Amino acid sequence: MSGRMMNKFLSVFSAFLLVSLATGCNPASSENAKTEAPLAGAKIGGSFTLTNQDGGLTSDDDFKGQYRIIYFGYSYCPDVCPVDLANLMNGLTLAEKADPALADKVQPIFITIDPERDGPEQLKQYVDNFHPRLIGLTGSVDAIAAVAKKYLIIYNKRESPGFSEYLVDHSRQGYLFGPEGEPIALLPFDGTPQQIADEIKRWMK
Repeated sequence: MSGRMMNKFLSVFSAFLLVSLATGCNPASSENAKTEAPLAGAKIGGSFTLTNQDGGLTSDDDFKGQYRIIYFGYSYCPDVCPVDLANLMNGLTLAEKADPALADKVQPIFITIDPERDGPEQLKQYVDNFHPRLIGLTGSVDAIAAVAKKYLIIYNKRESPGFSEYLVDHSRQGYLFGPEGEPIALLPFDGTPQQIADEIKRWMK
């Protein structure tokens, strides 16, 4: 399967999973659908303890009481990751400008799916390009695999014979989680920053 086909498959498959989980957990009336979060009740997310860009440990418990924007990718990604991440962080910046109190309520998080190359130092240089409060997280290969599974992220290392570098095909999701770590919605990372800002503000209480 080519890289382009793999990316398309991952995106479609992930979207199918998320929609199935959300609708399966929410056989709500049309009235409830107007106010209930799209991913309410979906089995997405969970606990983790990973290494941050400063070399210390960061746990999901550190974000208790905060909304979280979570995106999985890798710093060597040549195309989609930096574009998606820039859109998400620009959207967050717009939301913060409209309501400065959001800066204390929302924590953006980037989790690598390429821990072999994305150590703390590499992540620190990377996340600094997108938002001053963006946290980068890495860990062992097994730890990242376990977290990705909890968050329904599919990825696949794609090596080419004769080349030392490699790409990682991965599903693309911009998640918004609530103060208790509950899944709320998918952010439109491929939309405009204003659309992202509006979606953030829409679901925050």
